[in-house]
Amino acid sequence: MAKVKIVTDSSAQITDEEAKQYDITIVPLTVMIDDTLYVDRDTITNETFVPKMLAAHDLPKTSQPPVGKFVEAFDKLGEDGSQVLCLDMLEAISGTVHAAEQAATLSKSDVTVVDSQSTDRSLAFQVIEAAKLAQQGADMKTILARVDKVRSNTKLYLCVMTLDNIVKGGRLHPIAGAITNFLNIKLGLQVTGGKLKVISKGRGDKSLKKFFNGIINEMKQTPSVKAIGISYVTETDVLKDTVQKLKDDFPEAALLERVTSPIISTHTGKGAFALIYYSDPE
Repeated sequence: MAKVKIVTDSSAQITDEEAKQYDITIVPLTVMIDDTLYVDRDTITNETFVPKMLAAHDLPKTSQPPVGKFVEAFDKLGEDGSQVLCLDMLEAISGTVHAAEQAATLSKSDVTVVDSQSTDRSLAFQVIEAAKLAQQGADMKTILARVDKVRSNTKLYLCVMTLDNIVKGGRLHPIAGAITNFLNIKLGLQVTGGKLKVISKGRGDKSLKKFFNGIINEMKQTPSVKAIGISYVTETDVLKDTVQKLKDDFPEAALLERVTSPIISTHTGKGAFALIYYSDPE
């Protein structure tokens, strides 16, 4: 039986320790900050990116990995006859998955590419579960079935504190963004089915606290919450309150609190953070 090896992109919220422990290959995106090009997880980290982004003259520009980087990774991993499974961030925010798909057709290895329909720690949950099974010698069919189950039992919620980066990135008309910021409107969103949906709008931090309290109440009704991710751009009082509630209400669940990746920081801007959780009902 062919061994399966796991690949993902650098939007996945995976620690260096996890990547090493579970033998996960991470293909990096790149980001341009005021004419300087950085390679994610190589020449820039999640933590060092944020102050550079906030001080930059222009909004940073992120780029998907070159097709050749994926081909190189796929070929190397498949040299011993192993199959390769590549799980990537949702198509809605990046063409990364399509670069991987193109590379799969060019690679000499047997490669399967999957759109995770998510990103950040939600993508990491799928990647880590796949890698654990791969280490146990599971076949591709078994791993893909497990990935599907993890995806269907994971939820990702996001708050956006300011629309500055969204406006600069051309995703919202500048006048609409200025009005929304003037009114102190905060947005609550959910990534579901590979799409980003606005599910809450309100003024000020109070609206966001209500939004996340509602999610935590939802989590309390969810059986077997196994793991929680908090990924943020910069710290806020809402973030701190939410993390404390999670620690109080879910002391047994694994919680990773960490600065998010450059691509997510660029899309969402200062103060944004996501709450991601995974349940594993019987």
